[in-house]
Amino acid sequence: MSTLNTFPYIEVSGSSFEMGYQYGEQAKSLIERYLLLIERLTKLSRDDACQKAMSYLPGIDALSPNFVEEVRGLAHGSGISFDEALLCQVRGYAARGVVEREEGCTSYVVKGEATVDGHPLAGENQDMPVEFGDVGVVLKVIPNDGRPRAVMFTYAGLLGYHGMNEHGVSNFTNSVQDFEWQPGIPHYPLKRMILEQQNTAQCVELLRSNRVCGAANIVLCDGQGDFASVEVRPERVVLFEDDHPDRMVHTNHYLNEDFRPYESEDDIQTNSYNRLRRMRELIQAHWGSIDVETIKQFLADHEGDPTGICRHGGSTVNHSIAGYIAESAKSMFHLRRGHGCIGSWAAYEV
Repeated sequence: MSTLNTFPYIEVSGSSFEMGYQYGEQAKSLIERYLLLIERLTKLSRDDACQKAMSYLPGIDALSPNFVEEVRGLAHGSGISFDEALLCQVRGYAARGVVEREEGCTSYVVKGEATVDGHPLAGENQDMPVEFGDVGVVLKVIPNDGRPRAVMFTYAGLLGYHGMNEHGVSNFTNSVQDFEWQPGIPHYPLKRMILEQQNTAQCVELLRSNRVCGAANIVLCDGQGDFASVEVRPERVVLFEDDHPDRMVHTNHYLNEDFRPYESEDDIQTNSYNRLRRMRELIQAHWGSIDVETIKQFLADHEGDPTGICRHGGSTVNHSIAGYIAESAKSMFHLRRGHGCIGSWAAYEV
């Protein structure tokens, strides 16, 4: 595990158990800090949080026995219990309906006419409380059983988050509110399963086939340039299509008309509307000339502060702790540590 001005980098390979073991062994000190953060966010004792996390085990095991084996390896490698390792995969869902609000995030996909070479670029600014940046890592997984290689940004001990696999399949998430917790699968194991798919269509089918506990929007893209924005609720999932086939932008409110009625006035976020408008403006202003460096500037934009794309707290606790640019057709994943305006970028080959 190494670090400069970037997140610690961890590479694992082998069977599911072996990959989990290697991950746990390399990140054990950060995993304990992540568990302490979960306790604070859920306001539960470690024992209570672990007990609630274990209630999700049957559903996660039905989704992917390989995932559960990796959790077992993580526990052995880091010296924590299996239920603590499972808690890392559940996070705020251990509180069952008192999930921490992840109020930020500005996601995008551009391709075709919008980009310099026509190839797709997808990603987001990840807006979270700053302490999440202290437990962030870059995880590269190289399974030995035919599943694809993948690189992801995640939190120490969490096996599935935002990233890209060798087929160019990438996933990014925007939180949305106004839902009631229901029994189902937490989003994080599904995010890992997305990175085991070969194309966007398979990812959409995965989301349609598995009932989740809460709500989110998931932005998907693959190496062929196919992309989708999937608004997911415990009741069902709906695809949102933007007004141009070569562009998609999503922030933190429902865009599909089917889900708009769920949104209460108290929870509609002014900053979400402002960030959506501004990202669309920037894409339109640079239409046909967008490349990786252009996207970096978009993600550093402060127009409309404190509700700019690059966030520094302001009226909320959220900061842009990370940024992503997936070059899905070129197997390159760009990750920024810190705010868009001053953070450090690094590129990872999948």
